[in-house]
Amino acid sequence: MYLEQVQSYKYLGSTVNSDNSIEEEIQYRITLGNKAYYANQFFFKSRLVSKKSKLKLYWSIIRPIVTYACETWVLKETIKNKLMVFERKVLRRIFGPTKERDGTWRIKTNDELDELIRHKNIINYIKAQRLSWFGHLHRMPEERMVKRVYKWKPMLTRPLGRPKNRWEDDIINDMKKLKIKNWTSCIQDRNKWKLYVEKAKTFKE
Repeated sequence: MYLEQVQSYKYLGSTVNSDNSIEEEIQYRITLGNKAYYANQFFFKSRLVSKKSKLKLYWSIIRPIVTYACETWVLKETIKNKLMVFERKVLRRIFGPTKERDGTWRIKTNDELDELIRHKNIINYIKAQRLSWFGHLHRMPEERMVKRVYKWKPMLTRPLGRPKNRWEDDIINDMKKLKIKNWTSCIQDRNKWKLYVEKAKTFKE
């Protein structure tokens, strides 16, 4: 039996590649998000639909397409910027420009958009999803395959130079910002952990 060696492939809707990079996957997700927006642009452009309804439409249809499988993402600054640029483009179309006192119009600033959505931006959403999955993973029985893969330690050493930020490193850094202490014990309490997840959705650094 011959197995073809490839640099990347699709698995359960996500792109897996040989260099363990998610840049290709992020760009693909953003492209799908743009397609979803233009497929529903009639509603986003309609004056009969309120801004609140348009925002709910974005959160319930478009954002989930862009953030599919985001629980396993490592968020580099370049990736954060790409995702925020996409979201702000959609939000500016939802909320429109701002009218100044002198009658002129200007586009809304990034901070104004963040205030309008009460900091429930796409990056906070991804961090909350990761935190939720992290809790679920740690509560799994030891015999579960996912838990075994998570705890598995490769025999190889990490390459020279500055080490890449790992998924777990990213989450631990988020927990430090959220001031979660003794997370190993807190994580076993589902209700308490859920409060931290909700806090992450609106966290302002």
